Amino acid sequence: MRIAHAVSALFLLLAPIDAANPAALVAQPLRAVKVIKFGKLVDGTGRVIPNAVVRVENDRILSVTAGDAPVPSGAEVIDLSRFTGIPGLIDAHTHITYYWAGDPGTTPRNQPARPVAMTVFLAQENGLKALEAGVTTVRDLNAADGADFAMRDLINMGKMIGPRIFASGTGLRVMRTSPSPTTVVNGVDEVVRATRQAVASGADWVKMFGSTGGFDDVTQFQTFAFEEIKAAVDAAHMLGKKVAVHSYGPGGAAAAVRAGADSLEHATDMDDATIAEMVRRKIYYVPTIDHNQYYIENGEVYHFPGDYRARLSNFIARNIETARRAFKAGAMMVMGSDAVYTGWGLNTRELETFVALGMTPEQALQTATRNAAAMLGMETSLGAVAPGYYADIVAVDGDPLANITVVTKHVRWVMKGGQVVVDRRKP
Repeated sequence: MRIAHAVSALFLLLAPIDAANPAALVAQPLRAVKVIKFGKLVDGTGRVIPNAVVRVENDRILSVTAGDAPVPSGAEVIDLSRFTGIPGLIDAHTHITYYWAGDPGTTPRNQPARPVAMTVFLAQENGLKALEAGVTTVRDLNAADGADFAMRDLINMGKMIGPRIFASGTGLRVMRTSPSPTTVVNGVDEVVRATRQAVASGADWVKMFGSTGGFDDVTQFQTFAFEEIKAAVDAAHMLGKKVAVHSYGPGGAAAAVRAGADSLEHATDMDDATIAEMVRRKIYYVPTIDHNQYYIENGEVYHFPGDYRARLSNFIARNIETARRAFKAGAMMVMGSDAVYTGWGLNTRELETFVALGMTPEQALQTATRNAAAMLGMETSLGAVAPGYYADIVAVDGDPLANITVVTKHVRWVMKGGQVVVDRRKP
């Protein structure tokens, strides 16, 4: 019954998919040319184009013009002139394989073990919720048994509907401290071996847990030594891959920055010297502030012990202050939700936090488009609505440059790779 319920949920989540036809869950053949008309387009390159006309062929954008551009014979015309177009959004820190159906007697972190095939199937629901939020690409950091690799590859094959995935597989830790998937390593030699194995297994990024902290745990103890992080970075870079370092606190963050990590996740209480070095080295900063607000809102669901609201609230305040100082110093900020379990669909709330700490709506939007695409090394394919880029396009109701909640609350239509995957234009 649980699987049947999940199948029904998958059919209902995306309006354009025919719920009566199981074959509709796989990608359908694309019309050769689509012409999309927007009242206004915020194209991700700094331009705002009124009366924009976007021409798409298969999965790529052919042209972006303004006014009454000619429509090729036989092209499908999609009239979104009531809406504003923006690039497909990128959530740079997720956990798409963390699924919970809410079964009685379970919590998100206390569920029966499942075969990996079942996990991959059920986790489709998380991916569909991301698409509904306008997120067409995610970087997924830590998953067990190759489930994230399987989802990535099935989506790329067109056999599963979901966001484009950049995956890490299991993260590297110095010890197993939680039920989360883990590769336990100690010392430089083991770190190098595990890094190479992660890449050989199919990882797009290597994830390292450089400190304690996660869920209701806001401790900040550094775990990996500088030499171990540096060894992972060097080994990954030699193989053409990048390293993301999880660090809740200043020690792990400082070591990760010195070691030349490519992105820093969560880091709170960084001193000015670490922030300055992070800016100098052009290391991307993914503060994931809002995910702790999600844990406050759902603490009873998770059965967190003690006064979790107080400790999470205190951490959020310090996380915001650190992010504010980093932004003022010129850090390359990137949106990451840390979405897990019932947090899917809330992927873009971080943008509201970014505006609250001092960004303009345009700067906040760039953290989920231009900045995130550059971090992924996809700056000529993702993060903009421009010729040659993937046709990842979102229509929102309102002006996102005047109010960021237009992006977080009013997504009406989503195209990913030239295929319409969400259509909420009708009430």
